[in-house]
This record gives sequence, structure tokens and C-alpha cells, in this order.
Amino acid sequence: MIHARRIRAKVLTDPQRFGPEAAEVLARARRARDPEALVVALHANAWVQRWQWAVVEAKCLLDEAYRIARRMGLRDDAADVLVGRAVVNQELGRLAAAVRDLDVAAELTEATGADERHTELAFQRAALAHNVGKVSGAATIYRELLANPKTSPHTTVRAANNLALIEAQHGRFAEAVRRLERLLPLASEVGPTALAGVAQSLAWVTVQSGRLAEGLRRFEEAARVYESAGLPLGEHYIEYADALMDLRLVPEATEAARAATEEFTRLGVSLMAAEAQLRVAQLALLADDAPAARAAAREAGGSFGRQGRSVWRARALLVEAEARLESGADCTAELRAVRRAGRTLHDVGTPAAAVQAYLVEGRIAASLGRTRPAVAALRRAGDLARRGPVLVRLRGRIAGALAARLLGRDGEVLSYCRRGLFDLARYRSALPSVELRALASGHGAELGQMGLEVVVRAGSPPRVLEWMERTRSASLLSVAPPDFDDIKDDLDALRAVHAELDALAGQGDRRAATAGPLVAEQLAIENRIRRATWQRHTSGGYATGGYAGGTVNTAELRRLLDGRVLVEYGILGDELVAVVLEPRRSRLVPLGRVAAVAEQVRPLLFALRRLAQPRVYNAAPGVSQQDRAWHGRARAALASARISAELRVSRLTELLLAPLGTSPDAELVVVPVGNLHGIPWSALHAGPLSLAPSATFWARTRRAVLDRKTTGRDATDARSAGQGLAGRVTLVAGPNLPGAAAEVQALSTVYPQATVVVPPSSTADTVAELLGGADLAHLACHGKLRADNPMFSALVLSDGPLTLQELQTRGLAPYRMVLASCGSGAEVSVAGDEVLGFVSALLARGTAGIVASIAAIPDVAAVDLMRALHERLVRGGTLAHALHEARATLDCADPYAYVNWCTFSAHGAA
Repeated sequence: MIHARRIRAKVLTDPQRFGPEAAEVLARARRARDPEALVVALHANAWVQRWQWAVVEAKCLLDEAYRIARRMGLRDDAADVLVGRAVVNQELGRLAAAVRDLDVAAELTEATGADERHTELAFQRAALAHNVGKVSGAATIYRELLANPKTSPHTTVRAANNLALIEAQHGRFAEAVRRLERLLPLASEVGPTALAGVAQSLAWVTVQSGRLAEGLRRFEEAARVYESAGLPLGEHYIEYADALMDLRLVPEATEAARAATEEFTRLGVSLMAAEAQLRVAQLALLADDAPAARAAAREAGGSFGRQGRSVWRARALLVEAEARLESGADCTAELRAVRRAGRTLHDVGTPAAAVQAYLVEGRIAASLGRTRPAVAALRRAGDLARRGPVLVRLRGRIAGALAARLLGRDGEVLSYCRRGLFDLARYRSALPSVELRALASGHGAELGQMGLEVVVRAGSPPRVLEWMERTRSASLLSVAPPDFDDIKDDLDALRAVHAELDALAGQGDRRAATAGPLVAEQLAIENRIRRATWQRHTSGGYATGGYAGGTVNTAELRRLLDGRVLVEYGILGDELVAVVLEPRRSRLVPLGRVAAVAEQVRPLLFALRRLAQPRVYNAAPGVSQQDRAWHGRARAALASARISAELRVSRLTELLLAPLGTSPDAELVVVPVGNLHGIPWSALHAGPLSLAPSATFWARTRRAVLDRKTTGRDATDARSAGQGLAGRVTLVAGPNLPGAAAEVQALSTVYPQATVVVPPSSTADTVAELLGGADLAHLACHGKLRADNPMFSALVLSDGPLTLQELQTRGLAPYRMVLASCGSGAEVSVAGDEVLGFVSALLARGTAGIVASIAAIPDVAAVDLMRALHERLVRGGTLAHALHEARATLDCADPYAYVNWCTFSAHGAA
């Protein structure tokens, strides 16, 4: 019996290590038929099961222990078992049963008067109150326990940990972090289970305070502690999903939340399964899947209701109501319930959740035409959010702007939107990776739209342009310093996996059997690389060419344009607008519905892909009638694709450029938005044209050009070539492209001093080293766009992919770059007017001019276009002028030439 009590004490702090001994002592107690030892041993083994989240099995053991203790009159042991069973009943979602167990345990404990049992009982009552949302009462008990010198170290750690979580819920993040950091040494002494809980809480609080990158690092550390302690990761997944949700990493957060839901549901841990299910609902709402959000929220709310957890049920109700609102359903019946939920969340001291509740209430009331209650709710949200972390403050800014819009106060709307976007710019610039910064802009998408609505209504083109620039690719203005060493080994491993996959090409059944594990390994490596970039230490980004979020003003932009015409597009709701900035005037032009443009883009890209496929020759004499018929159908499909492409190009010109009234031969600078980045703009305009993610970016590239002219550093004009300075030109051919080697050899006659790299020498490390110091780089290789994971879009080199992620972390930025690669100019659009792709990333790093293609290109047929481009470039022209003149040399009667004529565009001013 003494041995059983000793093992039970150790199991409470390290169930993984002492679990086998607990099983052994249980077997001995059963053989000895010692009831007291058996009760204690059953309790110890129940705790082992409980820490593995096998709570049903744990309850069975505790039920048996309590029956024996009650029958044998073991009051002290019965009280201990009941406290343990109360914990398990909570996790099973049986909160009423947990209350009964604690009440009976209290009667037994009063009779025995043991201090340790009193403190443990008090802690469990506080934890129960905490779980049902009565956080103020729980916090009072936690503080009393911490002030009691008789409280055990084990209980001290749990009470301090939970108190820190409550402090964070009330917005006292600095106090919560300090408490948890001071607690770590004691938790380490108590045992690995206690340490895991504190490490997890510290990560969660750090994220909630707005220090997301640091919080992610701490989550990774907490996961290692969990695994070391042998603990399941279900609870870790829930809180990690919260962090990823704040970073708008929706697929990754959804995967974590679903994993937690499945694990807790399988184990019967209803308490945690419902919380995980609520995260699934919130993430579905963030992914614009209102039906899935409603279903998941309703399921979670039902579980919370059965468990008697009114505060959590209020949270689920909010998600369900917001999903109904997003789907356009009538929310009259939901308004009163949402109002009650807001009061509940406010009263229990959860300000972040209360802000969201008041915001949802205001939206619903506004949708029902009830202006006064809508404004009142929105103002409550704004007032409550003022002292919260940045993401809560942003919701408050949205609420304030919505209230001002309902009252028709445009000045107030703009004021709230400006302040919100300024907060977002500071928050975004401190994030450590371009991916996280781009995704973070989604937090400000609604603010951007409301502000744009006001300035468009006012009708001032310069103000509209200035507002568009506030949100246009703003994340790219903050650039983190290069940090390649952390991911170099993983990038090498990624290339090795790609090499194995390439080696399996054409091997049929063997590839099918082998490729699966290799693809899984590829995804695992990519996830490691991404996590490494998310967690880099940073004191904040730095902005190239101005402070983070800084934009160029109209007067300076007009000076830099130097006679060019700027066209910047914007999306307002479902409508497309454009600002036209000409040398002497500016105009705001409405262009109709965005859907009309989208209807043309997809079939155009499909037609261009069809035209870029291998040629269809006339059937040779003597071939079968079947083959002859196949060739005839293929030629007909090719002709149909050409007609479709020309029709779509003509229609897009009518929609996007004709209404602007610009001269056909004017040199345009075009700033697209959203899916307009995927349009072959060069095919739409008869004159020279260059693209940019924003006017501010184009202005930066123009300043770079002017600086080089002032200092005489342009290495690719005729004077420099004559002086032998063209050695800073790098020409690269990738593998498995018959035309690539011919292309770079042809270009080497244009640049006699260029560095030429062909397979097998054109490896990623070699090319990266050359790109870093190049004035002009030309890459003829395969390109792979990853719409699912744009940072792993890649240029295929001799030893594998050179990814966008690697270009970013190496800090590579040649002055000029020509990407003769399929899809190298395509950009993935992200919420908040952001884009991710090779062009935007290179411009952000400092490249001043790029030529790239938005679609697949014919291999050998690109040689003539590229040679013509560079011949004109060395005469001193910009990439826009050189490409325009080179395209004019193509015989567009040839389908391949037509594809190249359409798909290549210049970006930037160089």
C-alpha cells in the first residue's frame, strides 16, 4: 500500500515514466486482495489512462476504485478518487456529474481535514468554473491557492498556469507572460507533464499578445516537450490552430483543428472535442465556406449545451449566426440570441470574444435595416477593442468604420480605415516572412474596401489612387534580411526528392508505387522550410525605398512616369474601376463588373495552353484512315483554339483598355488587381507596356534606373558592352529543354563576355551565386507555378528546383532578369490586394526590370523572340520597349509565335 501511494504521487507528474510501475502495483494489489492498496493503484492507473486521453477507460477504473473505497469505509481515499473522477467527468462533458463528485468529496474532506485535499478540491472547483466560463470566480480561487504556503508545487503550477490564461483573456498579456516564464523552472521540477502544460500556455499567450512569430517558435518547443513527455497532441493542435488562424494560414489551421477533433472524438473526450469543433467552424467561416461553418458551429453548440457550458455555447452561436449572415439568410431570429451572447461574453471577462459578438450583432442589425441598434453595437465593439492586441483593435476599427458608414459620415469612415491600415502595416512589417506578411493583409481587406468606397464616391482620381496604393502589395514593401542558413539543408533535401521523382518519370507501375512516399516527403520538407521562415527571429521588417506601407505621391509619380500613362485597377465590391494618370490630367473610369473580365480570362489561358502544345503535322501518305482522322480533328482543335484566343484578347481589350481612351501607341504602366494579374497585358495594347504590383513599386524601379544612369552603372547598354562590362550578364539553360541551350548560345553572341551556364553545370547553388551579382540574368528553363503553395513555385535547374522561397531567403535580386520559363510571370492573388510570385518577390528584393510569361510557352520557338529582345536591349532601351519591338518581329500566323507574342510581358521600369 505504501508503494502504491508512492507510485500514484509520481504518476501525477510523469505518467509516461511511471505508468509501467503503476500497472505492476495494480496487479500485485489484485493478487494480494488488499482493498486500500487496490483503490490507490486503480487511481494511479486511471491517471495514466487519463493523460493518454483514454478517459472512458480512466472513468471505469475510478468507478471501481470508488466502489471499493466506499464499501470498505476508506473515506480519505474515496475523496481522492472522487476529485479525480470529477476531472474525468469534465473531460467527458458530464459537468453536472463532476459537480456532484466534488460536492461528495468536499463532505468527506471536511471530515478528514487534510490540507492537501482541501487545496486540490479548491483547485478542481476553480478549474470547473473556468471550463464553464466563470473565469472571475476561478481567478479568485487560483489567487487564494497561490497565496497559501501549504499548496503543493503540483497544484501551484496548475493554478498559476490557469491564472495566466485568464489574465491573457482580460488582455493583460505582459503580466501573463511574466507569470508563465517565472513558472517554467518550478514546472520543470514538478515533472514533464507540468512543464508541457506551461510551455503550451506560454506559446498560446504569446500568440494572443500579437507576437505571432515568437509564439510559433514557442509552439514548436511545446510540441517537443509534449512528445518527450509521451502526451497526445490533441490539446496542442487546438491551441496551435488558434495561432495559425490569426496568421490566416487557413489550410494548416484547419488540418490541426480537424486532427484535434478526430482525436478527441475517437477518445470520447467531449469537452475538448467540442472546443476543437468550434475551431473548425471558425476556420470554415474564414475560408468563405458558410454552410460548413454553420454545420460545425451547430454541432459544437449542441455539445456545449449538453455540457452546460453557456459561455462556449455563446461563442458557437456567434459563428453560426455570422455564417447565416454571410450566406445571405434572414437573421431576424438570430439578433436577440447574438445580443445575449455578447452580454454573456462581456460579463465573464472575455473582451476579444465580446468584441466579435458586438461586431456580429451590429452587422446583423444593419442587414435588417435597424440602424440605431446596429450603430450602438458597433460602437460598443470599437470601445471595447481599444485596449486589445492589434488584431482585436483591427476588428474595433472595422466596427467603427461600419458605424460611421451607417450614419453617412465619410470622414469618420476614412479616419477609422486609415488608423486600422496603419496598425496593420506596423503589425505586418514585424512578421518574419513574405508569405505571412501577404496573408496578414487579409485582416485589412474590409477596411481597404470601405475606404475605397468613400474616395470613389468623392470622385477625386488622385485620392482614389492614393487609397489603392495603401493596400496594393503593401506587404512587399517590408523586406526581411536574407536568412538562408536555417533552411539550406532542407532545400538540398527537397532537390534530392525532386531528383528521385524525376527519375521515376515514365516508369508506370513502379512510379505509382514509389511516388506516394516521395510526394509525402516533399510536402514534409516544404512544411519544415515554411515553419522555419515563420519562426525567424526579427525585430521587424525594414522597408526598401521608404517606411513600411509608405506610398509614392501623385506629383512624384507623374515626374517619374516622364510622359508614360499609368493605369491602376481596383475592385470595389463586384465592380471594376481604373485610375488613369496622364502627364496633364487624371481620370477615374468605371469599367463594369469583374465577372465579365473573369469570364474571358480562363478560356483565353486554356486556348493559349492548347496552342503551345506540340505541333500537329499533316498526316503522311499511307497512314491509316483512323490516324488521318485524328490529325484532322487535332488541326481543327488548334484552329478553334486560335479563334478563341483572338476573340478573348479582343474582348478583354474592349473591357479593360478601350474605355480608358488612351492613345494606342502610348506607353502604359499597368497596375492590375486580383485575378487581373493573370491577363496577357502585352496582347491588349498596341504600344509599349510594363506591369507592376503597385505604382509605388514601379516608382522604386524607376528611381533605380535613374540612379544607375546617374552613376553610369548600366552594364547592358551598347557603351558598356563595348567596354567589356557585359561580364555581369548571366545566361542559364535548364535541363530537359532542347531549345534552352540553343537559346543561351544565341544570346552569347549578343553578350560575348557573358557567363554561360548549361546542364549539368546549371545547378541551383551555381545559378544563385551568379544571380546575386548579375546586372542582367536570363534563365531559359522549365517553370512550375504552385497555386496551392506559391512560395514553392520554382525554376527547374539541373539538380532540381530553385524555389521562390529560396530566392527570397537568399536575397537574390539581379538588376534585370528575363525568365524564359513557363508561368514565371504568373502571380497568386491573396486577400487584401496582395500577390505572391516570382515577379513580385524579385521586385520587392530590388530587381528593377523583369520579362516573364504568364502561361506555358513553346520551347524552341522562344529563341527568336529572346534574341530580338536582347539585341534591342543592348541598344539602351528599357525591357518594355525592347519586348515591344521584339514582339513586332514575330510571324503571328505561326501558333507558337502567337503564344509568345501574347504571354510575355515586361515588369518594372528598367
